[in-house]
Amino acid sequence: MGEGKGSTLVHLLVVVLCLVAFGFAIAAERRRSVGTVVKDNISNSTYCVYNSDVATGYGVGAFLFLLSGESLLMGVTKCMCFGRPLAPGGDRAWSIIYFASSWLTFLVAEACLIAGATRNAYHTKYRGMIYAQNFSCETLRKGVFIAAAVFVVTTMVLNVYYYIYFTKATTTTPAHKANRTNPSVGLTGYA
Repeated sequence: MGEGKGSTLVHLLVVVLCLVAFGFAIAAERRRSVGTVVKDNISNSTYCVYNSDVATGYGVGAFLFLLSGESLLMGVTKCMCFGRPLAPGGDRAWSIIYFASSWLTFLVAEACLIAGATRNAYHTKYRGMIYAQNFSCETLRKGVFIAAAVFVVTTMVLNVYYYIYFTKATTTTPAHKANRTNPSVGLTGYA
């Protein structure tokens, strides 16, 4: 690490893992399950038939890639709680702000991804007899995976800034007062 830049490999891995999670979240949104109502004429009951369930896998994949990116960064920085203390100053303040913000957006993104994946995997099968005309199959609401994708990108940006300011705060040496061994005013005798 040179002069507060941090490791380029860590930057690259965090960005790549987050971008893969972003791609999986977009793919999950595009491949959400859609149900159609089918009526069984023999038993006079209705049931829902769903198309492919691949969006659940994409959502879980996005969840895991984002989790691994966050875990990598927190492992390298030791979650800012352990290891070398941060030097006081603006870099430490920004590091703390970006740390808290990235964790907040990370948790929201992960919640959207796991909620979307589980809701997409939930399929209603049989409904019984239909007496009403407005019958529909339960599906995942549009935009859940898109919201997760937005929070994934926000987490990625905040993580990059967090790592930049963290490395600046750990490589900067704090300014110490001059260590004086002889406290004198500096007057010399006149001879």
